[in-house]
Amino acid sequence: MMDRKQKIIAGIVGMTVCPIMYFYLLEAYTHNGFTEVRPWSQFFNIILFELVAWILFFLFRSAKWALRTEGIVAMTAGLANAYVYSFRSLPLVPWDIYSVKTAMSVADNYDFMPSVRYVVVVLGFVAIISAVRFFDLRLEKLKWYAGLAAAVVICIILSGVTYVLQQEDFQNRHRMYNKLFTPVYMWQVNGFALTMVMELPYISVDKPDGYDKKAAEEQLMAYQKKAKENDAQTKNKQDPNIIVIMDEAFSDLAILGDFQTNKDYMPYFHSMQGADNTISGYLNVSVCGGNTANTEFEFLTGNTMAFLPQGSVPYQQYVKHNIEALPSYLTGLGYETYGMHPYYASGWDRDTVYPLLGFEHTAFIEDYTDREYIRKYVSDRSCVEKIKETFEQKKTGKPMFLFNVTMQNHGSYSDAYDNFIPDIAVEGASSESLSAYLSLIAKTDQALEELITYFKNVNEPTMIVFFGDHQPNDVVAEPVLRLNGKSSRNLSEEDTKLRYQVPYLIWANYEIDTKTEEDTSANYLGMKVLEAAGITLPAYQEFLKDFEKGYPILSAVRTEAASSPEISKNEYRQLQYYELFDKGN
Repeated sequence: MMDRKQKIIAGIVGMTVCPIMYFYLLEAYTHNGFTEVRPWSQFFNIILFELVAWILFFLFRSAKWALRTEGIVAMTAGLANAYVYSFRSLPLVPWDIYSVKTAMSVADNYDFMPSVRYVVVVLGFVAIISAVRFFDLRLEKLKWYAGLAAAVVICIILSGVTYVLQQEDFQNRHRMYNKLFTPVYMWQVNGFALTMVMELPYISVDKPDGYDKKAAEEQLMAYQKKAKENDAQTKNKQDPNIIVIMDEAFSDLAILGDFQTNKDYMPYFHSMQGADNTISGYLNVSVCGGNTANTEFEFLTGNTMAFLPQGSVPYQQYVKHNIEALPSYLTGLGYETYGMHPYYASGWDRDTVYPLLGFEHTAFIEDYTDREYIRKYVSDRSCVEKIKETFEQKKTGKPMFLFNVTMQNHGSYSDAYDNFIPDIAVEGASSESLSAYLSLIAKTDQALEELITYFKNVNEPTMIVFFGDHQPNDVVAEPVLRLNGKSSRNLSEEDTKLRYQVPYLIWANYEIDTKTEEDTSANYLGMKVLEAAGITLPAYQEFLKDFEKGYPILSAVRTEAASSPEISKNEYRQLQYYELFDKGN
């Protein structure tokens, strides 16, 4: 038995050493914290772990229970982060708390079989958590309110440390990486806890420099006048049906480098690039491997994720009231508007968000009758059937705007299914995930051909817009990169941009200008669709038309600027803030 002095020494040693071990173990799920996390960042992570341990110590008045609690939290958070990174190629960020409901809805479609590394790290945590019984320092004579007071004091110290760690000058002086647009690298060199602390200030959106609500309103009024003047010059107005399909994980991985397959995985889409009455190119999006709703948000609203916190999901954080978007605008022009998704309505809060964006009608998985499944998801072919059914049942002579988000190609791609046999093989790559992904894309390609073939024979003028929300995660892309001498862990800036590009096309069953290599970004695509359809642009989209001349591509990961843009990015930022947070208030 230890005497009182020995218990105090053991307790202090445990309270000092265990938090350090917890930090390095948490990092060990995915990488080596000793070698990959920068020296100053290692120190600051340890400070955070130490302060939390002492807060818990004074709350519980027991070193054993303080260290057990911190160990369990660190073990769980690290494992959650490792799985999230493996599924979407991005680490956890503070805003993921808003995505828990969506994550749970798709969790059973992922493979949670732990790797050997995960098991070893968990066993390390368990060993330390079990050993803390030897650090049984207790403050038995300390009253609970005194312990609480001490914990509050340390919380204040922790808040001060957190504030300092969030200051840009301090970060730069201590080589803390603070570029939010490269979240994986930021997490790898800063460590999980420190990165979370550095990202917390971005959970809310501040007013842009020089923002004035009245000035924003006046500027949009001027653009509304300009839009009406442009409309007076527009000829051959059609008011066509507009059918938009944002296809889950649809992309052409050939953009990452050359690879050979036993057969073309998207022959119809390739044939449409350059076809008559078709506009095609590459769409630059702000997400990769996940966060589908952000591409959806950019397309429907004209807003850009470039001005919002990295990792945030506007559907869950910012769309809390009616905002102007394509469906609300087209509803005002006499269109019937439909928001459709063959999965649960709660995904990304679409059942709440869609009405706020102006969709008159919504349809989710329970509304897809006689649905066909590929793996565990409703097929793209079933989406095509639902679109045709909706068109045939709409009011005659009244145009419709239909926005469909598919699910067929959702990850993961590693499991085997009786109803899906991959038939696309890549020479020199034995990846089952890559084969499954390309085989799913081939089925999407067939569904797209069926849809366009149907509307070729429809008398009503109809426009079909088709694009992917993002590329698949690194597990799928890695074999293609390796065939080209690259790796997802050390991509150049230019190669990283390629991971955020997906093909798109705009096709009409009537005459429109044919354009190829019309690369753009998701925030401009809605404007381009309205323009191609000959529809008067709303004021905000008219502004985007002018702004695009100076910044033809703008996303959370890429900015392409003309030599001397006439409109500053801050002007766009101000109008976006007005549209998203201040309009109508």
